[in-house]
Amino acid sequence: MVYGLLGAFVLGSAFPFYWSFVVAGNEDGDTPLVPGGRFLANASRVLDTIPFWKALGNSMIVSGTVTVSVVLLSTLAGFAFAKLRFRGRGPLMVFVVASLAVPTQLGIIPLYLAMAEFGWAGTLGAVIVPNLVTAFGVFWMRQYIVDAVPDELVDAARMDGCNLLRVFWHVCVPAVRPAAAMLGVFTFMMSWNDFLWPLVVLDADEPTVQVALEKLQSGYYVDNSLVLAGTTLATVPVLVVFLVLGRQIVAGIMQGAVKG
Repeated sequence: MVYGLLGAFVLGSAFPFYWSFVVAGNEDGDTPLVPGGRFLANASRVLDTIPFWKALGNSMIVSGTVTVSVVLLSTLAGFAFAKLRFRGRGPLMVFVVASLAVPTQLGIIPLYLAMAEFGWAGTLGAVIVPNLVTAFGVFWMRQYIVDAVPDELVDAARMDGCNLLRVFWHVCVPAVRPAAAMLGVFTFMMSWNDFLWPLVVLDADEPTVQVALEKLQSGYYVDNSLVLAGTTLATVPVLVVFLVLGRQIVAGIMQGAVKG
């Protein structure tokens, strides 16, 4: 029963990607159930219609930088909130959690004005810098570190002569690898799929992949085969990151299970 439900869930999750590949491999208007032989031709049309490789490179730079920064800074902040005692820790944590309730759209205008004031409007820096750390990431890592890193282990490392940085790197980081990998997957996907803010702040000649794909359906007639061919190409990096970090998640869970 359980395996049947898991199998149905996997098939349901994979079906949209399969259907995109099916439509992308056929002529527009066809409704087959199996992939056709026109995927490469439709992919070639995507490359001729939009600056796909440039947009893909921009998205890789933005998503990769944001992911590394969010995981590192959120783990540092989570470690501080979970294991260090300092004045104002409680109110600061409440402020971080409360900021999750603020809609992203509410800050677009003041954020754009700030980016323009700094001279970053139209550049990738305007997309990267505001997302270098997230409230969700700090909260996620803090909650995980509270249980995953015992206070006794931190105290023992300090008694052995480790400073805070070494305690963080040699004690905290190995213990929170599954949570960090999950946060990395989530952050990469959110950054990769972000559309509104890059559309607002970037110049037309410096698009991310989602902004570039939008141009495939900007006319009066939408070629679904063309659109889904571009979407399929843009999905491949996300799948690669999921496979790489997914192995880290499983490895961390299995390591914890063996130690337990």
